[in-house]
Amino acid sequence: MMRRAWKEEGACLLALLCFAVSLLLPVGQDVLGNSVAWLAEPGLLLGLGIAALAAVGQAALALRGLAVGLVLLMACVAGAWVPLAAISRQFAVLGAEAPVGLQGMGVWIFVLGLGFLVWRTLGLLSEAAGKGDSKGFAALLVPGLFGAWLIYLWQVGVTGFGVPTVLLPSPERIAAIFMVSTDTLIADFYQTFIKSVLTGFLMGCGSGFLVAILVDRVPFLQRGLLPLGNFVSALPIVGVAPIMVMWFGFDWQSKAAVVVIMTFFPMLVNTITGLHATQAMERDLMRSYGASYLQTLVRVRLPNALPFIFNALKINSTLALIGAIVAEFFGTPIVGMGFRISTEIGRMNVEMVWATIAVAAVAGSLFYGLLALAERAATFWHPSYR
Repeated sequence: MMRRAWKEEGACLLALLCFAVSLLLPVGQDVLGNSVAWLAEPGLLLGLGIAALAAVGQAALALRGLAVGLVLLMACVAGAWVPLAAISRQFAVLGAEAPVGLQGMGVWIFVLGLGFLVWRTLGLLSEAAGKGDSKGFAALLVPGLFGAWLIYLWQVGVTGFGVPTVLLPSPERIAAIFMVSTDTLIADFYQTFIKSVLTGFLMGCGSGFLVAILVDRVPFLQRGLLPLGNFVSALPIVGVAPIMVMWFGFDWQSKAAVVVIMTFFPMLVNTITGLHATQAMERDLMRSYGASYLQTLVRVRLPNALPFIFNALKINSTLALIGAIVAEFFGTPIVGMGFRISTEIGRMNVEMVWATIAVAAVAGSLFYGLLALAERAATFWHPSYR
């Protein structure tokens, strides 16, 4: 029992220990170079106190459930502004380029304690995601909060230690450049994702699926085409992209051609594998009914192959975006995500590069998520969803 209690509430106890230790350490310097303690900053103590009070309550009462997780979450949010406020105070006192650094160990110990509290919060929300009416809400909340925590650590670490912008800009700087460059980013997104990625994805996956049906119907193609597919799949994209640019020009058509090459064979191989996954008893049953090849294909074999087909679609959703962006490095009009990255990195405009990467990451994640939702709707009967 004691071991279980420590396992569940140990994170809150460690958070309390870190909060207590951070009180004894400085949070920065004043204009004279003297260390500044938490007690000299009443505003910072408020957030620390709220986070510590929540940790004490959780450790003492050992409560569980979604409501308790949300209370701890609010305590984490209240405490999260404390390191940011301490860092901002350091900038205000010593100048815009003054990092907190190691002289503000109280800040970093507090961040460590806050991490333990976030750990326990996400644990409670994860438990709630598996049961009750709040299952869907908590299931979406956990990955979103974990991503927000990583971005928070990024912001605190980069600004607190004064990391040069050319090496790694802070999320705040990236968001600022995103707001002033929205029109450019939208144009790049339309050129790369809408024109190149979606067109190449549909053509590559569609042709791969149709050829897989043909290979299944004509067995000798399987022995001759699949080895060739493995060879083409091993070709480096940096070698194929310049050739496609020479063949189809500098516009989006050449990038779509690269995407077709990258997505064709994963769809072909996965579809063939899925078609062969039908059990012999099911095929014998259809033959006993006098079903034709097309009837067996539509009613039995394709439904059984759907998990494999969707697996190929999800894999290709990431390959298509990567292929289109890399292909733009070798020739494109003055628009596109790949063009923007290669151009802005030459100008040392790293914030714009990261803003473009963020757009690509969000677009790719949403594309993958939509395919995953479609898979769940189409294969809800599969054992993996039971």
